[in-house]
Order: sequence, then C-alpha cells, then structure tokens
Amino acid sequence: MKLFHNKKFWVTSTIILLLGYIVSCTKKDQIITTNPPVSTTTLVSVKTAAPPTIDGIIDAAWNNAPKLNITPTVPYPGNGLFTGYNGQAYPATLRSMYDDKYIYFLAQWNDADKSVYVATWYFDPALKIWAQEPTSKTFDSNGSLTRDGFGEDKFAMLFNIDNSTPLFATQTCYASCHVFTPYTNYAVTPTAEVANANSGNHYTNGASEKIDMWWGHLSRDLIFNQIDDNYQDWAGGPGVTSLVGGSGNGRHVDDIVVNGASKTWPFAPTYTTAAPQGAINNRQSLKLDGTGAAVNVPMWIIPNASNYYYILATDTLAGGKAVKIKGVSSAGVLTYNGGTIDPNTDTGYQRTGDAVYGGDGSKAFPSYIASPLTGGRADITGVAIYTGSGWVVEYKRLLKTGDVLKQDIDLSSLQDQQFGFAIWNKSNNQHGIQPYLTLTFKK
Repeated sequence: MKLFHNKKFWVTSTIILLLGYIVSCTKKDQIITTNPPVSTTTLVSVKTAAPPTIDGIIDAAWNNAPKLNITPTVPYPGNGLFTGYNGQAYPATLRSMYDDKYIYFLAQWNDADKSVYVATWYFDPALKIWAQEPTSKTFDSNGSLTRDGFGEDKFAMLFNIDNSTPLFATQTCYASCHVFTPYTNYAVTPTAEVANANSGNHYTNGASEKIDMWWGHLSRDLIFNQIDDNYQDWAGGPGVTSLVGGSGNGRHVDDIVVNGASKTWPFAPTYTTAAPQGAINNRQSLKLDGTGAAVNVPMWIIPNASNYYYILATDTLAGGKAVKIKGVSSAGVLTYNGGTIDPNTDTGYQRTGDAVYGGDGSKAFPSYIASPLTGGRADITGVAIYTGSGWVVEYKRLLKTGDVLKQDIDLSSLQDQQFGFAIWNKSNNQHGIQPYLTLTFKK
C-alpha cells in the first residue's frame, strides 16, 4: 500500500507489515535468561449494583473504582524494530467494575492528536499516481524522518486463557513474543542457522497454550461500538517457526480454528476462514488506460464527500452512496459509473502542508470498508470518546462468554488474572507496553 514505483519503499513496507502484531517485546527469543519481576501492580475490580452505561461518559459509579496508574512505554527491541518511537511513554489510568454478568473497564490517557485517518489515499501530482500514507513513520537511508505515520490510535489487553500458557505467570504479555528468532536456512548446503534481524511474531509454545487478546481500534471498530476479540496460539510452534524465522503468525480472530496442515514446507497448521467482517481493505488493481501497467487505486469512494475516514459496507450495496472505481488513466484520472475525478485540478485529493508532518486534502479517500464484527469477535462492547486532549474508553464483556473453543478468558470464578496492556499512538505497529499487571476482584 505504498508508492508503486519505489522498490525501496516496497521493501520497507513489507518489513513493517511483518512486524504488525499485537504486542512486541524486548527479548530476542522465547527464552528469558533473567527472572522478570512478579506483578505487584494490581487493578482492583469492585462490585457494583449500578453498572455504568457504555457511552464514553464517566458515570458517578466509576468514583467507587480505584484507579491504577500505568505507563505503557515503547521498548528497545533492537535492530531498528521500533525506530522513531523507542522510549515514548503513554501514561494512563485503568478502572474496573463488575456485576453478576459483566466486567466493565474504563481506560483514559492523554493524546495530543485524534488519529483515525489510517493510511489514507492521496494523489501525487509529480508521479501521477495514487498512493497510501504509511501506517508508521518512515525514514531514509540516513535515518532522517521522511513522513509521519498515519496509523490509528489503539489499545490492547492480553489474558492467559485457563492458565494454559505457563510463561504468562512470570512474563504476562511477553509470554508469546518471539522477536528475531533464528531459523534454519535450507536453501544452502549444508544447512545453516541464520540470525533473523527483521521479523518477529507472536505465538505460544504448545498446542494447548492460548492467550486472549482484546484489541481496540479507535478508528474502525468503535464505529460500531465494538472491541475486537482475538486470541493467540502456537501457530505450529517452534518446530515450524524455527525453520522460517519466526514468521508463524499465532494471532487469530475468534471463531477460526486449525483445520489441518499446509501441504507445502514447512507444513504449518492451516485455519478455517472467518466470515467477512470488521475492516476490509479499500484497494484494487487496475491497468492504466485499461491496457497499461497495473497499479493500485481505491476500490470504493463517495463522490464529493470530504473529511471521511471510512466507508460503510452497506454503502457499497445497491442503492448505497458509495461508487466503485472502474478505471484509472495514466494521468491519474479515476472513472466510475456516472462520473470522473481529476486529482490534478482538484487539490483536495493531494497532500497538504509540510512534506513530513502535513496531512492530506479534505477529499482524500479512506483506506478501508467498515462492517460490524460478528460471532466471537463481537463479545466486547466499547465506546471511545476523544476529548480534545486524550481518550476516554469504556468497554464491557460477559464474565463468561458462550465460547466453547477456548478462545476467551473465563472471569466468572472471580479469581485473580494476570494481564498486560498496550497503547498505540498514531502507529500500526510500534506501541507502548505495560506488562506484569494483575486483575483482582473485590468481593
């Protein structure tokens, strides 16, 4: 989703995408050689007879819930993984309540910018191409910042499902982190162990180990007052990932399960397919002037709309206000049934202001089509309000969901649960981490 004629940009983008997983860490592999501290940082959930309304407005009931002060901080994993973000800290507070059915959370943190315009489409008049903004900061070969990131603000919580992941007891959200895992290169004779400097992933160490992931995208999911419910598993485990450099992806949306194994080396597990839901890329490939080189352009747009950062899936149906792009000329003119868009004459489709920190014109196109989460992914209700100086996020989930696949944490026993918390600030990948937290219930 980057500039189409810049090979270096494509390589950088590919590396960034490989790194876009839920919680990264500071160690170089799954084994920690020193004992991390045991959690003494506790979030106390108090029982309430007057549950809060999940609307982003802080009800009086929250006055009875003690605040937990945390400071998720972007780590230094090495090898430039979080370049441009290392050391950034995002002080936040957490509160929690529960009743006989639900657990409720209130998270607050300061943020100078409301970042919901994710990888927007803009037109480059010099190159005559449509491109998308980077989801994280980009740098040139000298390390100088070339463009600020256009990722979204996000947060996440991780829990140990049924205490199935032993390392979670001492590592919490680091328990599934495999960064820079070396792998065996079978392309050479004899085979050789290769240091893996540029990829990392998240997976547990055994087929029965699972971690629950609550992932709040403050752009796309909150359109429908939802928090995305995911889980992590072993993705074939070290037996697979050690062969391919840690590229086994153990992060999955709820409801999909292992349905076999790949028929090609290294024979990693395959998974069932999730129903289309959530955010879908607003992108397609068309040939210039119908017969020329293939380029990426937006798939759907809303003619004459401005300052919009998503398109509803319902708007793409018959009779909806979105239209599908059918063609693109070598000059960048887009064609759809009933009209054209010439971004050369209308600067609303182009970048504005400073080359590094500037934004995009008011008519820049969204990068995704939005639809509600369904099934197991829709277990968590949430609302986020940007106050002008930061975020207020309220969310709730059943203490015990209808999950039968062991993809959700069961909180109905009211036993202590260890967890980790993360915050993204205008970034797709780089994020602050607060591990070693404990949730306890005041009975």
